[in-house]
Amino acid sequence: MNSFTVDKIVDCKGLSCPMPIVRTKKAIEEIEAGQVLEVIATDPGSVADMKSWSIRTGHQFLGTTTSEDKVFRHYIRKSDPNEVKPDTKFPHVISNEELSKRLEANPILLDVREPMEYAFGHIPGARLVPLGKLEEEIPQLKSFADQEVLVICRTGQRSDMACHILSEHGFQHVFNVKPGMSEWQGPIETTEVKES
Repeated sequence: MNSFTVDKIVDCKGLSCPMPIVRTKKAIEEIEAGQVLEVIATDPGSVADMKSWSIRTGHQFLGTTTSEDKVFRHYIRKSDPNEVKPDTKFPHVISNEELSKRLEANPILLDVREPMEYAFGHIPGARLVPLGKLEEEIPQLKSFADQEVLVICRTGQRSDMACHILSEHGFQHVFNVKPGMSEWQGPIETTEVKES
């Protein structure tokens, strides 16, 4: 993997979502089209985040390597300005307070965080579908395509990306919950953390 040139390195070790993406956005603006950015992160969620963000904005996601000590190195090639798409926010958003009111109706709630985050605290009834697995889970979720689907993560960043993906696959009534689990004051349940 060392046979190519990296033009800029961003160290995001120890940072969790949304900071790796925030720093990546800033760094990609500081390099030229065709140059390669390396983002070093320890957040497992960054694996799905980097790929999804790159695809959504038109930059070329080259891949991720993982070291034995769980450090992720993401490689993104900056696209030509004519290929870059604006990083648009998903337009349909509901607040944590609104979600709290809707819980009595047992809404379809997708939690797109990583399994460890989910295990340590999630909203009762929330279905775990990590962002990195969302595309492959679409066939199982298709039965909800015409229903209201609420999507939550830690801060609203991953859930925003997930809403775009669901919408592109024909889901009609998708809402991003912001600010998400980082400020959730309602009921929480935990599940057993499985050793790998």
